[in-house]
Amino acid sequence: MPREIDIQSFLQKADSIPIIDVRTPAEYKQGHIPSAHNIPLFSNKERKSIGTSYKKEGQQEALIKGLDFAGPKMTSFVRKAQKIARHKQLLVHCWRGGKRSASMAWLFETAGIDCFILQGGYKSFRQFALSCFDNPLSIIVIGGLTGSGKTAALKSLAEMGEQTIDLEGLAHHKGSAFGNLGEKKQHSNEHFENKICWDLIHLDITRTILIEDESRSIGRNILPAGIFYQIRSAPVLFLDIPRIKRVERLVEDYAVYAKEELCESIQKISQRLGEDITRKATEAVREGNYKKTAEMVLQYYDKTYLFGLSKRDQQQVFKLPVEDVFNSASVASQILLFIKQDPAQKNIYK
Repeated sequence: MPREIDIQSFLQKADSIPIIDVRTPAEYKQGHIPSAHNIPLFSNKERKSIGTSYKKEGQQEALIKGLDFAGPKMTSFVRKAQKIARHKQLLVHCWRGGKRSASMAWLFETAGIDCFILQGGYKSFRQFALSCFDNPLSIIVIGGLTGSGKTAALKSLAEMGEQTIDLEGLAHHKGSAFGNLGEKKQHSNEHFENKICWDLIHLDITRTILIEDESRSIGRNILPAGIFYQIRSAPVLFLDIPRIKRVERLVEDYAVYAKEELCESIQKISQRLGEDITRKATEAVREGNYKKTAEMVLQYYDKTYLFGLSKRDQQQVFKLPVEDVFNSASVASQILLFIKQDPAQKNIYK
């Protein structure tokens, strides 16, 4: 018999047992537990048809229609589940822990797979995810002006075994008007929140977590309020890098993209750049003078970032001079040395 377990137990078991989400592809796309596999009991169209039948003809007719849809697919459900199962075990959930998960878990168990059903379904995971953003975190923010290589340094810190959350990586966006270049399509905000939660539950929140400085919005994704306000009040390690080095970094990172894409990105901030700078920056792109473009665009981004930084508690802002912006491993080592050993930091690293 399938066993129902609560969200805490479900997530603990998810480290070793695969998750099967039996909701429709549309529900799964809107948001899901990040490691879950989708084996939908019904297609989007089938689920809509069953809902219509329930309203017009009643529960019994809707049930029969559901059996008609699911019956021919039972063999494929089992085969997919057998491929995904680990040690003949699966975690199963639907939206509210109702008939869909119970039916699929029963089917999988008849095929010899032990199943655990999530009490309250995906809805209980969402409640858990939203609540976890209010947990107090020990955050150190990696800050710096555009072109400082913050994301690369954060990735190097992760490779060194430090606890990090790459918000831009989770959002599939680099956080500026140029942020979508080279990135996958962004997920729904619901799923962005799910991915942040998933990272958090795999970290020790009593220890330091390193996060890049971000505004509330990253492309079309919005940071949960609990996380954002903690970032805004956390100590900031500002990577102080010469402007010329930042320009060189931006040219290296962005000159690889098509000129039309770069021009479209410039147009997104045209009102803030002004008509004259927008025109000159666009012309520089078409001429292949990316250095000139970067210098002009930085006038806007530097001003914006420094204004935001000025709103923070300045006793919580620590400058770290950095010269070699292209050596992210070296920058990461400098960051660790600074936050672990400098007595002025007042034990901000745990």
